[in-house]
Amino acid sequence: EPVETEFGRKRAINQSTCNKDFSCVKGFCPSFVTVEGGQLKRGKQAPKGESGDDFPSLPEPVSPSLDTPCNALVTGIGGTGVVTIGQILAMAGHLEGKGVSVLDMSGLAQKGGPVMSHVKIARTPEELHAARIGTGSASLVIGCDLVVTASADALATMSTEKTCAVVNATTAPTAEFVKNPDWQLPGSDLQHDVRSACADAEFVAAAEMATSLMGDSIATNMFMLGFAYQKGWVPLSATAIERAIELNGVAVEFNRKSFVWGRRAVVDAEKVRRAATPANVVPITHHLSRTLDEVIERRVKLLTDYQDEAYAARYVALVERARKVEAEKTTGDALSMAVARYFAKLMAYKDEYEVARLYTDGEFAKKIASMFEGDYKLVFHLAPPALAKPDAQTGEPRKMAFGPWMMAGFKVLAKFKGLRGTALDIFGHTAERRMERQLVADYERIVGELLAGLTPDNHAIAVRIASLPEMIRGYGHIKAKNAAETQRKLEELMGQFRSPAAPVARAA
Repeated sequence: EPVETEFGRKRAINQSTCNKDFSCVKGFCPSFVTVEGGQLKRGKQAPKGESGDDFPSLPEPVSPSLDTPCNALVTGIGGTGVVTIGQILAMAGHLEGKGVSVLDMSGLAQKGGPVMSHVKIARTPEELHAARIGTGSASLVIGCDLVVTASADALATMSTEKTCAVVNATTAPTAEFVKNPDWQLPGSDLQHDVRSACADAEFVAAAEMATSLMGDSIATNMFMLGFAYQKGWVPLSATAIERAIELNGVAVEFNRKSFVWGRRAVVDAEKVRRAATPANVVPITHHLSRTLDEVIERRVKLLTDYQDEAYAARYVALVERARKVEAEKTTGDALSMAVARYFAKLMAYKDEYEVARLYTDGEFAKKIASMFEGDYKLVFHLAPPALAKPDAQTGEPRKMAFGPWMMAGFKVLAKFKGLRGTALDIFGHTAERRMERQLVADYERIVGELLAGLTPDNHAIAVRIASLPEMIRGYGHIKAKNAAETQRKLEELMGQFRSPAAPVARAA
């Protein structure tokens, strides 16, 4: 998954093997680097035997009564095995001579879209009527994806009187994130919605644990089934479920172990979490800056590492000027905070030298070593201006693959960051780099005008103008397009700022 810094720059690590033709997105590989071969590193405490010698025998839970049929809703994302869970439950019920019906509802979704599987289990087939679970009729919800589980259709099946739910708390961005980069995943709100609709709800970081324990995120759904079973919410025996996994004939041992790990997570959650924690994992300390001084301090360090102390001093000069003027003319620090955040964002544009620095500063190597083991190699996906050929469909440079030797090249390149912006900068003559330098200069000029004309009445709109660099994202043609759109917005807002006839509400 992409690992984002506070400034939105990405060091992407695709943990799965890349398709070698790089055709995943119109000729482009979406990752900067892929890890090929090897496997995810297991924790030092992870049980090594097939049965898990460090874990006690699993007690059998008390199965729910079938005085009334069990209505189980399985929710998730297409392509991750949601339908398989419904099939396993159906086969296990058949093996025990019970009445079972399954209705898979995937609509047009083939992969990546919402999928729901309606599974009904009764003592006899005659007790089953409609295949679809009606409003407020779900006995059990196995939520393999939080977003789908909290959708209106899924919530409608739940009841505060009888629905028990186990939900994967690991959230994944939906297709909306691709279309709208400002979209935010409302994780805590979604959990609240599910809790409010159920009698009992458990949220488990299933994707994180299952991926670490089994080496593949596809284990998540079977892990969830094991968790629900051990909670005593599934009216079937473990023997029947494991036999159904065997009869399914796909990754039998993998799925059986995933099911068992889910059961163990109920019996001893802390022990499973320790087993799922990679050995020598690099701790992530990433809290958002809470004060203006913290914002400035972090960005001064960044810009010093990015270029040098003089470059950081240029940043500090504008921010301190904004802070002084804002304190004299208005109240609050919203404008100073915006300048502190977004001037640094423009200054720290991600060029070739910065890519090289980030890959060779030691953090990237630690991250890889903490996550993977075995015979693996790094493959870097880059589009060097002088070498990359245009894609036949898009006309944009097509990424090329470079082997592990590229790290040596990065180490050399990182040493030449002092050439950035000078006549000797061989990368600095492209249209993109010239645009990025111009954006920095323009921002200084614009902030100067904002400070000169700042009043309590136009304070709020000044903050909006100073925050416009948030819209300038991406690389290459995408960044150029966003910069052009930002320029149009800037002209509109500056017109309002300069007009005394259009006061706006003050910034908080």
